[in-house]
Amino acid sequence: MSNNNTKTIHDFDFNLICEYFAGVERQGPGSPAVTLKALSFIDNLTKESRMADIGCGTGGQTMTLAQHTSGQVTGLDLFPDFIQIFNRNAEQLNLHGRVKGIIGSMTDPLPFEKESLDLIWSEGAIYNIGFERGLNEWRQYLKTGGYIAASEASWFTNERPDEINKFWMENYPEIDTIPNKVAQMQQAGYVPVATFILPENCWTEYFYAPCHKAQEEFLKKYPGNKMVEDLIAGQRHEESLYLKYKEFYGYVFYIGKKLK
Repeated sequence: MSNNNTKTIHDFDFNLICEYFAGVERQGPGSPAVTLKALSFIDNLTKESRMADIGCGTGGQTMTLAQHTSGQVTGLDLFPDFIQIFNRNAEQLNLHGRVKGIIGSMTDPLPFEKESLDLIWSEGAIYNIGFERGLNEWRQYLKTGGYIAASEASWFTNERPDEINKFWMENYPEIDTIPNKVAQMQQAGYVPVATFILPENCWTEYFYAPCHKAQEEFLKKYPGNKMVEDLIAGQRHEESLYLKYKEFYGYVFYIGKKLK
């Protein structure tokens, strides 16, 4: 996101961003309970199923997904350090026999055969290429009857204060209301199966609170580093906006099933 000087996350050194977010279990809002709730709407998964978590980060949600399914799970992320942590976590949880992280960009064609996946997962990451583009481009990799489950920033109201509207328009202009996101899912060739708002604790308890410690440690590690200071200031500004305007927006899980 950005700070109050409208500097976006893309203005920072990606290695620096990676190092910062590698210090927390989750790289965005979410929780094990929410992952399992989304998974509860998906049926017909077996030990033969093939699943992919696109924009998996260090795999906090991927490990929960893998622990409650029996098929093969591939996590894909742009940052090698995230994938290193991902694979280490899989090994520590004794999941490495069927869970593997690979380096790749979602802006490129995905490294999967067409119609080979039973489930595509993406928590808080599809915005990197845009919700609508992700739904359309990823559909080709799903089998008929396969599912996509993605959490996406969404407006809860048709109107909102100028400050928060301006912030999101500068950072992710594709943010939209829940009915419009559901319509995009239908237009992309999916049957909308379920939609639900992530509870507040996904932001406060599972994301922002762990980030507080990481921020202090990062500032101590890089004293006087302006880019680090700006990055942390941006994260703190984003948190302050959420606490001020949380009734107007949040993450929403969208689960859809591919039609023929």
